[in-house]
Amino acid sequence: MKGTMKVNRFMEPLKMVYREEAIPQIDPTEVLIKVKATGICGSDLVYYYGESPLDTADGKGPLILGHEFSGEVVEIGEAVKPLNLFEVGDHVAVNPVQTCGACPACMRGEFNECTHAGVIGTSVDGAMAEYVKAKYTNVFKIDPSIPFEHAAISEPLACATHAVNRLDILPGQTVVIYGVGGIGLMMTQLCKAFGAAKVIVVARKDYGLEKAIECGADHVINNTRTDSPYYASDVAARVRELNGGELAQRAILAAGSIEALQDSLNVTGPCATIVFFGQAGPNDKLAVPVLDCLKAEKTLKFSWLAPLVWDQVFKLIASGQVDLSKIITHKFSLEDAEKGIRFMRESKEPKVKGVIIVDPKQ
Repeated sequence: MKGTMKVNRFMEPLKMVYREEAIPQIDPTEVLIKVKATGICGSDLVYYYGESPLDTADGKGPLILGHEFSGEVVEIGEAVKPLNLFEVGDHVAVNPVQTCGACPACMRGEFNECTHAGVIGTSVDGAMAEYVKAKYTNVFKIDPSIPFEHAAISEPLACATHAVNRLDILPGQTVVIYGVGGIGLMMTQLCKAFGAAKVIVVARKDYGLEKAIECGADHVINNTRTDSPYYASDVAARVRELNGGELAQRAILAAGSIEALQDSLNVTGPCATIVFFGQAGPNDKLAVPVLDCLKAEKTLKFSWLAPLVWDQVFKLIASGQVDLSKIITHKFSLEDAEKGIRFMRESKEPKVKGVIIVDPKQ
């Protein structure tokens, strides 16, 4: 497709430029997508504020950010057309992690460990633009009943789903979730959908805890603010109180706090499984009481990205088992993408998830 488009391009830390550029040209194995909505991820904030390098060759911009997105197919590569997978006008969402498909990790289905992956919005131009291109193997048709703004954040939901899958919840169990950002609230809904009898959410902010209740949490605990009606100085003791005198069988950490991960060892009982999802720092360490965990036969797992969950994710959204409208709290235009990023970091206003509405004609 020839022509120009509007983009909001990240140039360098604290600087983005809203301007007109050429529409990207696709190769035979790619699909061109008219972007409808793009999620603002915590990693976008980290890149914008210069707290982490990009995945580009030199770690720097210019680059169009935006790896959580949905849209409509507008052009199909010549090698893709004979497969009859897509038609112009199809509603789609995209897995931004474009793996090679041929390395040992990919051969094992461990696509999240591919060492040759490129990521839309972190290593190649992303979706804070009117058009974006993607490998056809990463483009997924979605039910037209799914709102584009919900489909745009199917990528973080996919990551949350992979993490909850690794938790191996059995019906009737109690799960403790740390964190009330978008991922934590997604996990709250997922754990209930997967059969947890009780979900107890732990966090520092009452606004997020009340959102967790809205998302299905049975109980919430504020482990920091003594003036909170949900405050508990001893989280493990409070979990016992809420759980019939027993500790939890499962815990999952959406927050990247090592203190929370440490505490998860205290709130879980024998034969418990703990999954750490939150982004840790490069020097973070966990002190594991090995003998206690050995005798309790605890399992500690980690979760990275979203392999082999996308069909599951779209069914969870379409069925209503996960309601993403409870998580999107703020919307911005493409022109105001930089303002949106700043707002999500700097504003004191209660918030969870921001989405850029690239095309208001939804």
